[in-house]
Amino acid sequence: MEIVTNDKISAPIKSPSPWVIARRKFVKNKLAMISLIFLVIVIILSFLAPYITTKDIVRIDFMKISKPPSSEHWLGTDTNGRDVFTRMLYAGRSSLTVGLGCMFFIVFIGTTVGAISGYFGGKIDKILMRFTDFVLMFPFLVFVIVLNTILSGKVSGLWTLIFVISVLTWGGVARIVRSRVLAEKENEYILAAKSIGCKSSKIIIKHLLPNVASTIIVQATLLVAVTIVAESALSFLGFGVPADTPSWGNMLAEARNSDVLRDKTWIWMPPAIAITLVILSINFIGEGLKDAMNPKSKR
Repeated sequence: MEIVTNDKISAPIKSPSPWVIARRKFVKNKLAMISLIFLVIVIILSFLAPYITTKDIVRIDFMKISKPPSSEHWLGTDTNGRDVFTRMLYAGRSSLTVGLGCMFFIVFIGTTVGAISGYFGGKIDKILMRFTDFVLMFPFLVFVIVLNTILSGKVSGLWTLIFVISVLTWGGVARIVRSRVLAEKENEYILAAKSIGCKSSKIIIKHLLPNVASTIIVQATLLVAVTIVAESALSFLGFGVPADTPSWGNMLAEARNSDVLRDKTWIWMPPAIAITLVILSINFIGEGLKDAMNPKSKR
């Protein structure tokens, strides 16, 4: 009896990694993808403003004060005769710089504190968490105004605002990262790493943080929206980005004048619409990332 053997052994099918699965799920989310494309376009237009328009954003032209939209000035001019469209582009640079800068520093500080606190526990955890509670107790608006006023003459106004907002808002991220690290550090792969003598820093950076990265990414996305809103509100009140630096909040500040608010809507409506659409886009992207990185989501 002849025995037939199959010399060709089929290679095992490699299952996609969680990041590949998350990317595929995110791409299938039409609302999140449209929002991402819109946000990328806004960022490109804002940071390429000097190449898109040559109009001066500072020079006051008394002959063109509060002119409605026209072929020369697509979105009209403001109460100082400056082109609204040009200021919109440069204002986007300022507002997005604040949002992205604050996000980076908040995530860095919060992740560092939360990871150290959750991993080591004990006295270190108690000290760091009490300090975090202390930061979270600060009335945000009051302290941002006070610190920004104190530091405004020593550092560039934009970076002063980024520093102040970041220092006062990292507590929430620290608590979220700590809770995830507390859950992850009890898993077998962490215990195995400890048993072979891996350094604590290596375990945190190479093993723990990659496994809580999905939570950090979602939080980082939503933080951009929160900090843009904070900058706009502070600039509207006159305590945010310096008045000589265009930002969407500074442009909205002109709406405090009842005449502008009622009769010259082209001055304040564009920045208001820009803020609304950018915030909505970021929130949709954040929701898309949350669904994509949730292993229980079937979307």
